[in-house]
Amino acid sequence: MVISPGGHTNRCEPHARLRSRLNVACRVFFGMLLLASATGCDRAPAPAAESGPKRSSDEARLVRLPPDEVTRSGVTVEPVGRTAFRTYRTFPGVVRPNENALANITTLVRGRVAEVHADLGQMVEPNQLLAVLHSSDLGLAQSAYLKARARRHVAEQAYQRAQFLFKEKVIGQAEAQRREGEMISIRAEAQEAHEGLRLLGMDDKEIRTLERTQTIRSQIPIVAPFAGRVIARDLTKGELVETTQKLFVVADLSSVWVVGNVSEKDISYLHSATALPNQPVEVHVAAYPDEVFQGTVAYVGDVLDSATRTMQVRLTLANPTGRLKPEMFVTIRVLSEPASDVLVVPEAAVQHDRNRSFVFVQQETGVFEARTISLGNRNGTFAEVLEGVREGEAIVTEGAFILKSELLKPKD
Repeated sequence: MVISPGGHTNRCEPHARLRSRLNVACRVFFGMLLLASATGCDRAPAPAAESGPKRSSDEARLVRLPPDEVTRSGVTVEPVGRTAFRTYRTFPGVVRPNENALANITTLVRGRVAEVHADLGQMVEPNQLLAVLHSSDLGLAQSAYLKARARRHVAEQAYQRAQFLFKEKVIGQAEAQRREGEMISIRAEAQEAHEGLRLLGMDDKEIRTLERTQTIRSQIPIVAPFAGRVIARDLTKGELVETTQKLFVVADLSSVWVVGNVSEKDISYLHSATALPNQPVEVHVAAYPDEVFQGTVAYVGDVLDSATRTMQVRLTLANPTGRLKPEMFVTIRVLSEPASDVLVVPEAAVQHDRNRSFVFVQQETGVFEARTISLGNRNGTFAEVLEGVREGEAIVTEGAFILKSELLKPKD
């Protein structure tokens, strides 16, 4: 307890001294903080760890190989040149029989199969017997014809007698006219029966034989209309066949059709590429990958398929050995007219990385630059160069993939 000079006791004095000491301590603490902060701000940042030396962009496009490595890798260099250049389009197609040499053989009269002489895949000659049918309908038609012919003979004789009797005034004109009408009617019936036999497949020679021998023949021979191969057969012995049934299909496969579908966007290309008559078109068949067949465009469709938006094109191909089989899938390749003096590079020389195409240009022995190029049309062998290389520059045509592996290899 502190007693003031006036004799009063001052109880707040110890608290005042405590506050004073706290203020001093706070000022010292904040001063130290400010000093530490100022010291930290003035200090320079520590330098970052330096990486290895950076390669220039030109250096990054170069691939260096020792001469012996170049030889061992099979790297081949050729100069860029100009040549006549042709493009092409490909279209899917299928082999079909030549419908101008195709016969769907049916019967003109209902009958039962008595004999079968031709088998599937068999080569046949013109008029060779394929099968024999037995038809009661044909027998009835022959009988009706013979009867009509006999009635016609009687009617003609009666008319001749009537003409004689009319001249002798034995009969009147009405009777002579009646006999004439009967003869005309019976002649029409005989002619109708004659045409009926022709509709059932009998020719004039066979009909004359029937008239001469008076023998009814109910057997119907089914013969080949021309030389070819039996590509379909749909009958067996003892079977009853109708006139709507297809018994055999005979095709001459020495020439075939190839029917393809051309997309709407390629129609103008097809018209321009096949403007010249009899211009050959290549046909590639999966069954014979090392061969190219030649055909000519025989028909280009006038109407597009509304569902597929494609137009039909038909080619005619010679097939003397019969290697092209109906229903084979093929690829039609239509070549354009050649454009002269086009700067090209082999497609094997072109490499790709993401969205860019490039070739390796030889700078000196063992040093190759990956040069970005812009390409135009391609034809499977060469690619048209729009920019990136000049005529005469030496580029890698073989072994470019090895250089690309070296180019994209991670650097240490």
